[in-house]
Amino acid sequence: MDDQVLLPPNIEEIPPPGLALVEELDKLLLVQLRDGRKIIGTLRSFDQFANLVLQGAKERIIVGSQYAEIPLGLHVVRGENVVLLGELDLAREPPAGLELVSEAAIKQAQRAEREADKMKGTLRARFDFLDDV
Repeated sequence: MDDQVLLPPNIEEIPPPGLALVEELDKLLLVQLRDGRKIIGTLRSFDQFANLVLQGAKERIIVGSQYAEIPLGLHVVRGENVVLLGELDLAREPPAGLELVSEAAIKQAQRAEREADKMKGTLRARFDFLDDV
Protein backbone atom coordinates (compact mmCIF):
# COMPACT_ATOMS: atom_id res chain seq x y z
CA MET A 1 0.00 0.00 0.00
CA ASP A 2 1.38 3.37 -1.05
CA ASP A 3 1.19 6.09 1.65
CA GLN A 4 2.06 9.02 -0.61
CA VAL A 5 0.13 12.21 0.01
CA LEU A 6 -1.06 14.06 -3.07
CA LEU A 7 -0.29 17.75 -2.82
CA PRO A 8 -2.01 20.46 -4.86
CA PRO A 9 0.06 21.72 -7.81
CA ASN A 10 2.26 24.76 -7.41
CA ILE A 11 0.79 27.90 -8.91
CA GLU A 12 3.87 28.04 -11.20
CA GLU A 13 2.94 24.62 -12.65
CA ILE A 14 -0.53 25.72 -13.76
CA PRO A 15 -0.50 27.21 -17.27
CA PRO A 16 -2.11 30.65 -17.58
CA PRO A 17 -5.59 30.79 -19.15
CA GLY A 18 -5.54 30.92 -22.92
CA LEU A 19 -2.11 29.35 -23.31
CA ALA A 20 -3.56 26.29 -25.05
CA LEU A 21 -5.17 28.49 -27.71
CA VAL A 22 -1.93 30.41 -28.27
CA GLU A 23 -0.32 27.14 -29.29
CA GLU A 24 -3.08 26.60 -31.90
CA LEU A 25 -2.60 29.95 -33.68
CA ASP A 26 -2.03 29.67 -37.45
CA LYS A 27 -2.98 25.97 -37.42
CA LEU A 28 -5.80 24.31 -39.34
CA LEU A 29 -8.43 23.37 -36.74
CA LEU A 30 -11.65 21.41 -36.62
CA VAL A 31 -14.12 23.10 -34.25
CA GLN A 32 -17.15 21.16 -33.01
CA LEU A 33 -20.07 23.43 -32.06
CA ARG A 34 -22.88 22.88 -29.56
CA ASP A 35 -25.45 22.48 -32.33
CA GLY A 36 -23.40 19.65 -33.87
CA ARG A 37 -21.88 21.62 -36.74
CA LYS A 38 -18.21 21.15 -37.60
CA ILE A 39 -16.20 24.15 -38.81
CA ILE A 40 -12.71 23.84 -40.30
CA GLY A 41 -10.44 26.84 -40.60
CA THR A 42 -7.09 28.39 -39.72
CA LEU A 43 -7.12 30.02 -36.28
CA ARG A 44 -6.03 33.63 -36.71
CA SER A 45 -7.14 35.20 -33.42
CA PHE A 46 -9.06 34.64 -30.18
CA ASP A 47 -9.99 36.59 -27.06
CA GLN A 48 -10.43 35.98 -23.33
CA PHE A 49 -13.90 34.46 -23.96
CA ALA A 50 -12.48 31.91 -26.43
CA ASN A 51 -14.23 33.64 -29.33
CA LEU A 52 -12.36 32.40 -32.39
CA VAL A 53 -11.53 34.01 -35.73
CA LEU A 54 -11.10 31.35 -38.42
CA GLN A 55 -9.69 32.21 -41.84
CA GLY A 56 -10.71 30.17 -44.87
CA ALA A 57 -13.44 28.53 -42.81
CA LYS A 58 -15.73 25.89 -44.21
CA GLU A 59 -18.52 23.86 -42.67
CA ARG A 60 -18.11 20.11 -43.02
CA ILE A 61 -21.42 18.24 -43.23
CA ILE A 62 -21.37 14.46 -42.93
CA VAL A 63 -24.40 12.31 -43.73
CA GLY A 64 -23.85 8.56 -43.78
CA SER A 65 -20.79 7.89 -45.92
CA GLN A 66 -20.97 11.23 -47.77
CA TYR A 67 -19.61 14.64 -46.86
CA ALA A 68 -19.44 18.14 -48.27
CA GLU A 69 -17.55 21.27 -47.31
CA ILE A 70 -19.39 24.58 -47.61
CA PRO A 71 -17.09 27.64 -47.78
CA LEU A 72 -17.72 30.30 -45.11
CA GLY A 73 -14.68 32.57 -45.62
CA LEU A 74 -13.54 34.58 -42.60
CA HIS A 75 -15.68 33.30 -39.74
CA VAL A 76 -16.14 34.29 -36.09
CA VAL A 77 -17.24 31.60 -33.63
CA ARG A 78 -18.54 32.56 -30.18
CA GLY A 79 -16.58 30.79 -27.49
CA GLU A 80 -19.72 29.66 -25.67
CA ASN A 81 -20.68 27.57 -28.70
CA VAL A 82 -17.40 25.63 -28.89
CA VAL A 83 -17.61 22.08 -27.56
CA LEU A 84 -14.11 21.04 -28.60
CA LEU A 85 -11.41 21.90 -31.08
CA GLY A 86 -8.27 20.29 -32.35
CA GLU A 87 -5.68 20.44 -35.06
CA LEU A 88 -6.46 18.53 -38.24
CA ASP A 89 -4.03 15.82 -39.29
CA LEU A 90 -3.38 16.71 -42.93
CA ALA A 91 -2.13 13.16 -43.57
CA ARG A 92 -5.67 11.93 -42.81
CA GLU A 93 -7.49 14.51 -44.89
CA PRO A 94 -9.91 14.00 -46.58
CA PRO A 95 -11.60 11.59 -44.16
CA ALA A 96 -11.11 7.92 -45.04
CA GLY A 97 -14.21 6.04 -46.07
CA LEU A 98 -16.22 9.16 -46.91
CA GLU A 99 -17.20 10.30 -50.39
CA LEU A 100 -17.03 14.01 -51.25
CA VAL A 101 -20.31 15.22 -52.79
CA SER A 102 -21.74 18.59 -53.83
CA GLU A 103 -23.43 21.00 -51.44
CA ALA A 104 -26.82 20.32 -53.08
CA ALA A 105 -26.40 16.55 -52.71
CA ILE A 106 -25.47 16.76 -49.02
CA LYS A 107 -28.39 19.13 -48.28
CA GLN A 108 -30.75 16.64 -49.93
CA ALA A 109 -29.22 13.79 -47.89
CA GLN A 110 -29.68 15.89 -44.71
CA ARG A 111 -33.37 16.45 -45.52
CA ALA A 112 -33.87 12.74 -46.16
CA GLU A 113 -32.14 11.90 -42.87
CA ARG A 114 -34.35 14.38 -40.96
CA GLU A 115 -37.48 12.93 -42.58
CA ALA A 116 -36.40 9.39 -41.65
CA ASP A 117 -35.80 10.48 -38.05
CA LYS A 118 -39.20 12.19 -37.97
CA MET A 119 -40.84 9.04 -39.30
CA LYS A 120 -39.13 6.93 -36.61
CA GLY A 121 -40.45 9.32 -33.95
CA THR A 122 -43.96 9.10 -35.39
CA LEU A 123 -43.87 5.31 -35.42
CA ARG A 124 -42.61 5.23 -31.83
CA ALA A 125 -45.41 7.55 -30.77
CA ARG A 126 -48.00 5.25 -32.37
CA PHE A 127 -46.69 2.32 -30.34
CA ASP A 128 -46.42 4.18 -27.01
CA PHE A 129 -49.42 2.22 -25.73
CA LEU A 130 -47.17 -0.86 -25.64
CA ASP A 131 -45.03 0.76 -22.93
CA ASP A 132 -48.01 0.58 -20.53
CA VAL A 133 -48.27 -3.20 -20.82
